[in-house]
Amino acid sequence: MEELTAQRNWTDEERLELASRLDEELDAFIDGLEKKRYEEGWPEDRWQEEMDKHPFFMKQAPQPGDEVHPMFEGLQKLKYDPEENTRDELALNYKEDGNFYMKHKKFRMAVYSFSEGIKSKTDNPDVLAVLFNNRSAAHYFLKNLRSSLSDARRALFFKPDYTKARWRAAQCAYILDKFDVCTHLCEELLEVDVDHKEAKALLHKNKIKKLETERNQRKEDAEAKRSLNRFYRLREAIEQRGIKFDHQRLGHKVTVTEELLRPKFLPLEDHRVHLDDDGSTLVWPAAFSYPEFLFSDFQQKLPETATMGDCLATLFAEPMPCDNALSYRQGNVHVYYENRKVGCVHKVTLDKPLADTIAEKGFFVSGGALLFYVVPKDSRVEQEFINQRRRPMIYS
Repeated sequence: MEELTAQRNWTDEERLELASRLDEELDAFIDGLEKKRYEEGWPEDRWQEEMDKHPFFMKQAPQPGDEVHPMFEGLQKLKYDPEENTRDELALNYKEDGNFYMKHKKFRMAVYSFSEGIKSKTDNPDVLAVLFNNRSAAHYFLKNLRSSLSDARRALFFKPDYTKARWRAAQCAYILDKFDVCTHLCEELLEVDVDHKEAKALLHKNKIKKLETERNQRKEDAEAKRSLNRFYRLREAIEQRGIKFDHQRLGHKVTVTEELLRPKFLPLEDHRVHLDDDGSTLVWPAAFSYPEFLFSDFQQKLPETATMGDCLATLFAEPMPCDNALSYRQGNVHVYYENRKVGCVHKVTLDKPLADTIAEKGFFVSGGALLFYVVPKDSRVEQEFINQRRRPMIYS
């Protein structure tokens, strides 16, 4: 062909004719080849699925339990197999993975990758410093501040002049209220760079926060001491009055504790018994139960100097919504308390101070509060309440 081209000049028509003839000869050659089905490719019905599994075309990494393409396994072996890589190479491979996950804000995966790099047992201090520092950064974004501080310190162990690690350690120490550690780290940063603006600002904030925290701690300690003294005075007042409690075993002295005095009735749980401002009068939470209607009234601050008549005047200042017969009014009710030790009830004298009622032999504080039962005077409800069968509490 080259010889023909050299000997003559071809016209456009001749070139087209020659190209057409060559195409016909190629088609004839292909048609003459042995016909057989190609069976080594992807099946037509699932070629896209197979393509997604191929490491060159997959859009996401295989998940645990997924079938892995042999080529992908081979690539993993090349990258992570200890027999194919040195310790430094393995550590750097995992570092690259961790950096990739950090870039895409997958911080838990980044922690895993940097941890695997550390496990590769490389003895290169620079590589170890970077791995610990990067894992510290991942922990920081996950709010695992103690782990972040620990890793930053490990990074400084391998590379004492690692500014990034020291700065992150200072930030973690500040948030964790490790004020002395933060101060020391910031001062080390300023020794290297006196113009480190962030370190100067953090050192100032740390100083202010330390002073505020110490001041608040002093206030809390003082309040705790006052609260403890109040409890001691309250306990002494209760013991002096000989007040008894439901859970107290017969013949045994009760140990007065915060838990014993905590009201078990939900509306009263924030109103424990306490001494008034002059420290001489006990103020009790109290529950008044109405057996006829199966509901209760509550008084959160009832002084022991008040009488039951005073309580009823407050309770019945307005008619009860469910009392259609107007049976519940002052002068038309009796009040009882229950002695669950022996399974009986006692009538309360309305003009007697509550302190005298509480001091009676059969009265026991129930669930951290005073518990009374109100029934209409000389009524069927009163008789049913009095004659109700009660099982005495038995103590070993």
